Amino acid sequence: MTAWLFDNGQLIDGTARAACSDALLVVDDTIAAVGEEALARARHLDRLERVDLAGRTLMPGLIDAHCHLSFDDASSNSEIFFQRRNALSALTAAYNARKLLRAGVTGILDPDSVFENMVDVRDAQESGLIQAPRIACGCYALIPGLGGTAGGLIRDEGVTGYYRVVNGRDEIMAEVRRQIKVGADWIKVHVSGVAPRYAYLGEQCSWTLDELKLICEVAHDLGVPVMGHCRGDESTRRAVLSGMDLLFHATGISADTTALIIDRRIPVCPALTFQANMIDHGAMLGTDPSIIALFEREIRDSVDNMKRLHQAGVPLLCGSESGFSMVPYGHWHYREMEVFMRYFGMSALEAISCGTQNGAIALKMQGKTGALKAGMKADLLVVNGDPLKDVTVLGQSERIAGVWLNGKSMDLSAPQARKPIRGWVVPTMGSRLENPNVRDHADGEL
Repeated sequence: MTAWLFDNGQLIDGTARAACSDALLVVDDTIAAVGEEALARARHLDRLERVDLAGRTLMPGLIDAHCHLSFDDASSNSEIFFQRRNALSALTAAYNARKLLRAGVTGILDPDSVFENMVDVRDAQESGLIQAPRIACGCYALIPGLGGTAGGLIRDEGVTGYYRVVNGRDEIMAEVRRQIKVGADWIKVHVSGVAPRYAYLGEQCSWTLDELKLICEVAHDLGVPVMGHCRGDESTRRAVLSGMDLLFHATGISADTTALIIDRRIPVCPALTFQANMIDHGAMLGTDPSIIALFEREIRDSVDNMKRLHQAGVPLLCGSESGFSMVPYGHWHYREMEVFMRYFGMSALEAISCGTQNGAIALKMQGKTGALKAGMKADLLVVNGDPLKDVTVLGQSERIAGVWLNGKSMDLSAPQARKPIRGWVVPTMGSRLENPNVRDHADGEL
């Protein structure tokens, strides 16, 4: 038997209740007791390790409900679609998982992955082959012939990167069943997407309501939930009406669709960290101002609806969208909490609950992890400092003092530095090189 006693510091239990100074006792993989009972039971244990929390905070480990562990900090869809290899992608996912643990993340939902290899990475984590957070995952994201966020890069059939095209009732049913046989925890649907010529309209719904209902019917019959990438009102409305169990983004929606979500109490993971990083840092990185303005508008136009969802008790989950160069692994997993506080007016306690207790929904482990209660899994984070005064301490490596997963203390040493992988990224020739002595177009605007 292994036992840990945490005491003499601040405890945030993840439920949005006020912080306290209660002790917490872990026995094997479970939180055995909290408060005076923890101290009393600890006195009768022969083998006990004590963690002095003086000046520190004990809280549940972070749960990132939207993290693409196989993308490897890609800077373009082209890299993900055409430069990745199956086994090497799984190996890099395992390498990057260490970075998440070092950032205090004890669980992730990986919605879709190249080669569906997060199923194997998840199984490797569960069997102890690798040290990584808990993983729930989808397989390929389902799209019809038109859909996704990469426009013309996506093939008209079959697999492109992390997408699989399904056309018609038979293909939909066969693919949902195949993914469940493979081992998907969730079925992922890209409800909205972009056609290049019509990109100025933003993401549009690319499925009929009957098609979406069919996906949910087949998955639910086999006991598997469905999650949908939804931007725009019609996409989100149809996702709700079809019976989906988790909504990603849900931006650009109307008051009526917001009411539908509230009525059905469907959890929402806005996953706005990418946009927030683009707003705050895009200019420094050379991002086109029009793209920055687009992302800023997406957040700003969602404020009232997200506040309304939260006030009505709809669970909001935190997701970083890590996997891209704008949100590299291990750096920004706390950021969504900051976004919720800055834009949606949440308190630090409420935001932390979104990033811990609510995240258990994504892991399909509600009531089992995400909060510090007796009987729950001992997935813990010890922080030097007080995230209630400054939530950004959760994004500082030197502040992460300890991480426990299933009652086991994780190795927080930095992974060995890696070299660039040959052929892994898309090389660039740089910006257009103009000869100032050549005029190749007439003056004036088109």
